[in-house]
Amino acid sequence: MALIDKIFGKKKTLSDLSKQELRKEEILLTKQRDRMLKKIEDLSVAKKKIFEQGKSQKSPELRKALAMDFELKTQEQLMSARELNLRSKELLTVSRLRMVKENQERGRALGRLNVTDKDVAKISGWIEDDSVTQDMYQDRLDTILELGSQSDKDALASAGLSAAGQELMNIWEQSDRGLMKDDAAFEKADEVVRRRAAEKSP
Repeated sequence: MALIDKIFGKKKTLSDLSKQELRKEEILLTKQRDRMLKKIEDLSVAKKKIFEQGKSQKSPELRKALAMDFELKTQEQLMSARELNLRSKELLTVSRLRMVKENQERGRALGRLNVTDKDVAKISGWIEDDSVTQDMYQDRLDTILELGSQSDKDALASAGLSAAGQELMNIWEQSDRGLMKDDAAFEKADEVVRRRAAEKSP
């Protein structure tokens, strides 16, 4: 992985790392995962603020702009969630390999763990097959972000509001008329935008 290359100055696969090196990678991945968690939490707070602003606004033009912003924040939240899922899987893989190596050492010393060469080869193969370089992650993420950003720009330029944005406008109108409670309105808005995003995903 690219992170490992930067740390150790040469290419190493996960199976080549010592348990100390795996622990360092574990710490780095934990920090990245925690940053993504914080980002997703911040986006959730921002979406609630945007929703409340939309409720308090009666101008259709301002509500339209806020609906677009709400949808874009949801798209960013979904992309961040995918990256969080990837980082969590990486962390789990590194942690498991570190524990396997620690158990191997204890097994040789105490005879408590029966780890054969076949087991090591199988685990190493699994890790190497599932591992993707950090550079490839970044390239793929950049591609997804670029495509998503361009798609959002094209949609906003050609149609003004997407179907999700229009549904959000309708929810605000129902809230204005007292047909929907505040908490239920936000949950409905979030569910609608997420569903529309999922429908557009391949």
